[in-house]
Amino acid sequence: MQKIANKISKIAAVSQRDKQASSLHSLFLRSFSHSSFRDTFGIAFDIDGVLLRGKSPIGGSPQALNKLYHNSGGGVRESKRAVELSKLLGVGVSPSQVLHGHSPFRHLAHRFENDFVVAVGKGEPAAVLSEYGFKNVISIDDYTLCFDNIDPLAPHKNWAVNRTEQNRTFPSVELKNYVCSQRVSAIFVVSDPVDWSRDIQVLCDILRTGGLPGGEIGSQPLLYFAHDDLKYQAGSPWFSILTRTGVFRGRGNDPEFPADMVRD
Repeated sequence: MQKIANKISKIAAVSQRDKQASSLHSLFLRSFSHSSFRDTFGIAFDIDGVLLRGKSPIGGSPQALNKLYHNSGGGVRESKRAVELSKLLGVGVSPSQVLHGHSPFRHLAHRFENDFVVAVGKGEPAAVLSEYGFKNVISIDDYTLCFDNIDPLAPHKNWAVNRTEQNRTFPSVELKNYVCSQRVSAIFVVSDPVDWSRDIQVLCDILRTGGLPGGEIGSQPLLYFAHDDLKYQAGSPWFSILTRTGVFRGRGNDPEFPADMVRD
């Protein structure tokens, strides 16, 4: 009899849980259809490594999408990313539904609307900030070209040489004179830089000299980071190289954080 009573108790508990789950499920569905929740409720999804691997949808991700699309990466305008996602996932996506790691910079546009700012990162960082409302923004690629010898390693970078050969008329004399006479008010790291060595060098020069490389040490301009993650799961993860020089001497790879390649 006691065993039967225990079984009945367990069945009743399961039934109660099912009712609660059903109630929660109904509430969840109503939240999408009821007008009082329509403008305040949404679901955020990461994109790289969650919805997409490279340019291929993962599993049933197209069917799972509903309210909001989130990607901690960036370097692309939300309007452009919305078009890409719509094609890749077969789901209608509007720019207002895309949230990048740098999307909060939109709220700083009124503060730096007419100030001279530098946008850092891969993709089109200057275009991203321009779409937010920044009116006096330049990418670090173009900024660097306005200064002679600001990047000491430039002669050894093939991609930099090729870029210069393809753009012999850039920068114009007017732009170069303007950039070299204007103090940078703020720096916005929109996405992961491609040329870390150059960007770190140029950023240090800007920050140490109060916003104008080549001048005296001055008050540091503001520096904003959209994100600082160096490791992610997507179509093209970082390829790490361990160079055994200086303090990095030993016979093997790092046991805790092994590099993809080891060189002496």
